Amino acid sequence: MSANRLAFLTLALLAGCGGDRAASMAADSLSRDLQRLPVDSSAMLNDQAAATPVPAPAAPVAAKPKPRPKPKPAPAPAPAPAPLALDVGSVVATTVDREINSRTDKPGATVTGTVASDVTDATGRVVIPAGSKVTMTISEIHESENKGDKTGKLTLTPTAVEIAGQSHAINGSAVALERTLRDRKTNAGDVAKVGAGTAIGAVAGRVIGGSTKGAIIGGIIGGAVGTQRAVETQDRDVVVPASSRVEVTLGGTITR
Repeated sequence: MSANRLAFLTLALLAGCGGDRAASMAADSLSRDLQRLPVDSSAMLNDQAAATPVPAPAAPVAAKPKPRPKPKPAPAPAPAPAPLALDVGSVVATTVDREINSRTDKPGATVTGTVASDVTDATGRVVIPAGSKVTMTISEIHESENKGDKTGKLTLTPTAVEIAGQSHAINGSAVALERTLRDRKTNAGDVAKVGAGTAIGAVAGRVIGGSTKGAIIGGIIGGAVGTQRAVETQDRDVVVPASSRVEVTLGGTITR
């Protein structure tokens, strides 16, 4: 309010001293000053330092590519398994598939045997499985011709073994463990032996006794001797029954 009063007073003085024009100019100036908005001097000036520019973030450094790992070398192939083999002296147990008989079989005939159980090598691997077939040749066969010959003659020679449909040559020996002797029925040869004994006895009786009676007695004695001779020399066949055991021993290595 004191400022307004001072302004009016100043205006009045100017009007009295300088005329109307000066007073009018002063009035206009004063009016403009009065129309100005008061300034709040207590307000704090918003004087702030210019914002410091924030530097742009640095571009990320590309990571170096990791070196590719070297491929591992392929593992060495497993060694091939050793071939299946049986050494010399290995025994193969078989059962003969049919009867062998010296009355009907001749040298050169063949017979087969069935392997009774698996035959394995030193590591336990099966080389000849049960059920395989062994072929044998009858190399020698002959009946027993007298009581003193208790065995007759029989020689078997193994020649091959068939495993899973494939034949493998073998060599060695075979023994029939259950062969027997079977008496033959009296034949013409045995009758001839009896007749020859009777005739010899009769001749001897006539010579010794000098009479028919001596010849008869000698014939009887000679016949008895002939009969005994026939019994002692009666043929007996070598027989190996079907399904009986035949043991084969290898004479060479077999590999498959």
